[in-house]
Amino acid sequence: MANIRTRRDFLKCAGLGISAVALSNTRDMIASPRGMPIGLQLYTVRDHVEKDLVGTFAKVAAIGFREVELGSFDFYGKKPTELRHILDGEGLKAVSLHYLESQLKSDLDRHIADALACGVSYVGLNMLDEHDRKSIDAIRRSADWFNKVGETARRAQCQFFYHGHNFDFATVDGAVLYDELIKHTDPKLVNFELDCFWCVRAGMKPVDYFHKFPGRFSQLHIKDLKVGYPPTTSEDFDRGPFTEVGHGVINWKEIFRAIPQAGVKHFYVEQDECERDSLESARISFSYINNLTV
Repeated sequence: MANIRTRRDFLKCAGLGISAVALSNTRDMIASPRGMPIGLQLYTVRDHVEKDLVGTFAKVAAIGFREVELGSFDFYGKKPTELRHILDGEGLKAVSLHYLESQLKSDLDRHIADALACGVSYVGLNMLDEHDRKSIDAIRRSADWFNKVGETARRAQCQFFYHGHNFDFATVDGAVLYDELIKHTDPKLVNFELDCFWCVRAGMKPVDYFHKFPGRFSQLHIKDLKVGYPPTTSEDFDRGPFTEVGHGVINWKEIFRAIPQAGVKHFYVEQDECERDSLESARISFSYINNLTV
């Protein structure tokens, strides 16, 4: 399979009489604990993408990933339709992307249109600016804005979501900011992409959130936390805590058992910083998830 670069190539190989073996291998590659395609947040392999966009997409597909979340606000310098064509050629589907708060506040309709042109169906906000999450009142104003963005997204036939980081789990005036965002947003308009790493980094448990707010987490970021990093809700962009999925402290079996209650439709491997080649890190994480049983 390593030499089959695209689905188109796969079909050619099938015509040469190796379809039975190739199909069996492909089914094994795209298996997962819940029978869902294993996605990759392309930010993980940004160093490769910067050097060779198409070649990196081919290598990502060869690992076995079938879905991706875009790791660029500008479609890697391509037109959205052009990027979609490149991804299609490598057998990859862009499902989701993050925008900056400034982008969504300055030209929401255009950014949604660009996402749709690339085939994306989940349009998200990566993080709130500090002044929009520093108090309960600020968070509730942000929640009101989320509902408006979500309504615009729904009219365009896509879905709006919020990603968030460990600092979103800070307690202010007796309330957890992240919880307030969920409570004050309309489930029909706003969903959440729980980043399991940042949730655990904040001292929380993803499964507790699945139980507390069932059906609110349409997507997950799957990345692991090294041993020896105590919980914190302070802004923490240290390069050290990140590791390949299955090599850290997070209980993935427990999480994957619970994701039906969470409402998860897609999940993406992500590793913000890698100590080895980033594509190799992605492969290690893919292999762990692909072989995980629940």
